[in-house]
Amino acid sequence: MDGDETEPNRNIIIVSEPNRELLTEKEHVDYYEYRKSLLTWLLKFGKNPQRASGYSPYSVYSTGYRTAAFDRWVWQQDGHYVAPPTQEHASAFMEETAYSDVSDSTKGKQLEMLRRYSKWLQEQHGADKWEFPWTFTSGGGNNAPRDFLSLDERRKIRQAALAMDGNPAYGVEDTDALAVTDCSWKFTSIVWTSLDAALRPVEVGRAKVGWVDTENGVLRIPREESSKNEGNWTVSLTDRTTTALSRWLEERAEHPHYEDTDQLWLTRHRNKYGANELRRLLHKLCDDAEIDHTHRQMSWYTIRHSVGTYMTKERDLAATKAQLRHRNAKTTMKYDQVPVEDRRDALNRMG
Repeated sequence: MDGDETEPNRNIIIVSEPNRELLTEKEHVDYYEYRKSLLTWLLKFGKNPQRASGYSPYSVYSTGYRTAAFDRWVWQQDGHYVAPPTQEHASAFMEETAYSDVSDSTKGKQLEMLRRYSKWLQEQHGADKWEFPWTFTSGGGNNAPRDFLSLDERRKIRQAALAMDGNPAYGVEDTDALAVTDCSWKFTSIVWTSLDAALRPVEVGRAKVGWVDTENGVLRIPREESSKNEGNWTVSLTDRTTTALSRWLEERAEHPHYEDTDQLWLTRHRNKYGANELRRLLHKLCDDAEIDHTHRQMSWYTIRHSVGTYMTKERDLAATKAQLRHRNAKTTMKYDQVPVEDRRDALNRMG
């Protein structure tokens, strides 16, 4: 590729005009080099890096177009230029795509794009592999979210989280990424709040103290902090979760990690929680609760899917739509995964 905005022979766009319009001059210089590296890698190595086998120019053109649109979406969500994107960005983008009205084939192509993007980030930037709870294919074939926690599993996860937290011992060093010596209610409050509010990984990372209204037992997620920036949301919490959050806020006020931040939760290294940390946390909870997750796509979205599934079963789509913060009922319909045996029981009761 040469220094122009496109590679002339194959017309592979390096920096599209819509992206260019969102960048400062310095950001454009950086993004141009970043994109050139990605597209060159796709052409020369993308299909099989070990054999130096790349994708066809047509495939790279298509993938380049979609990755550019994804990058632009990330910048608009975060309000500033970001390169490279994160697992949280990819998960939120794919969920929005999965529950949109676009064709199944388009959903599959977007998922394929994200996997190629992730592969490049792994190979060239040492990033972790992006994981998704979806089974779309570029040729179509839509499946609903692949996995969700059963009611029994939700209870076990809730109990495991309660047992996981230890006593406060601030300042104690521990190499375990899931060390429980730094607080006694942090993990409980993260898990229980997510079990109630169906928090996406990015929302766990963005959560602020100001979201919590313990007096009324709700989370109030402001428009500028909601993962899809669609409006202010008031999300119900159980009394147990409200109590856990109250206890965590008391401890948090004494914790040195939180002296100069309004973040509700931080990792031991004072970072925001992301999809990878939360997935590891959920896997540990499953292990502690003796829930076999060997052949399951057990990500933090598994918790969210369970909220949608059982809220629909216990109440209705309107309640689910509000709790999961969806813009329209078509999105919520995807969460109507009432187990077959429960539907059969309902038919039997109907006579």
